[in-house]
Amino acid sequence: MSVLFKRTTLTVANLERSLGIYRDILGFTINYIQESEPDSYSYPVFRIPKEAKLNFATLDSPTQERTLALTEVTGVALPKQTGIIMAASVIKVDDLKKVIAQIEGLGLETTEPKMDGNEQYEFLEQAFIDYDGHLIVLYELMEKK
Repeated sequence: MSVLFKRTTLTVANLERSLGIYRDILGFTINYIQESEPDSYSYPVFRIPKEAKLNFATLDSPTQERTLALTEVTGVALPKQTGIIMAASVIKVDDLKKVIAQIEGLGLETTEPKMDGNEQYEFLEQAFIDYDGHLIVLYELMEKK
């Protein structure tokens, strides 16, 4: 049996604003952006009302095509995320302190950093909540000296 994790898809209210995080700060590149068709599979899967308009962007990481997707939903209000967070995307970055400084510069909520590790590596991790309430956990991996 073979398993391939293709991508995470995040629903967002403003694609350009979200690209300011995922493209401009985290370094994903745009594979393609397209307006979704009225019969898009995204409507039933994400329970999006038919009166909404969707734009779909896929983003590449340096090691995989279409690793992340952003589905812009306009014409209806997206629900506010409150309470216990049910999912997170975990992303490796090269300079966590620099990335978090940029995220904080956008006024987004961040957690306190945490250093952890194992026999081979140390890693620094820190999370933020994006404009649409998605939890993103970032980490920087460092070899033990």
